[in-house]
Amino acid sequence: MIRKATIEDLEPLNDLFDQYRRFYNKLSDLEASEHFLKERMEKEEAEIFMAREGDIATGFVQLFPVFSSTRLARYWLLNDLFVHPEHRGKGISKALIDRAKRLCRETDACGMYLETGKDNHIGNQLYPATGFKLLDSVNFYEWTTE
Repeated sequence: MIRKATIEDLEPLNDLFDQYRRFYNKLSDLEASEHFLKERMEKEEAEIFMAREGDIATGFVQLFPVFSSTRLARYWLLNDLFVHPEHRGKGISKALIDRAKRLCRETDACGMYLETGKDNHIGNQLYPATGFKLLDSVNFYEWTTE
């Protein structure tokens, strides 16, 4: 079952979020990640959907709003997608992406962006299979304060 995450879901969501961050080689910091998630929820700065099997949280997707000046519309940035390793292969990722697509339609957004590493072989198979197109006509640049 996929549903919007609420503050009551913070503990199981944070456990998944911490695993997701460790997958990307970040140090575990449950206190900081809980604060981050809680702040996103309270300030309504993100849409987070969770997958559950009964009482067990199995995955989540987190989206942030962005806007396209050329299209004069909202886009959603699919920033985080994670399924617990014990629950992979059950279609949970596709269900979470389908829920994200529904959010786009519900908010009259013109689409969704995402970024993944070239070495994310599973993601690089999943995203085209769910309708995403690889953009090779643009260069993606990053500037950080780190």
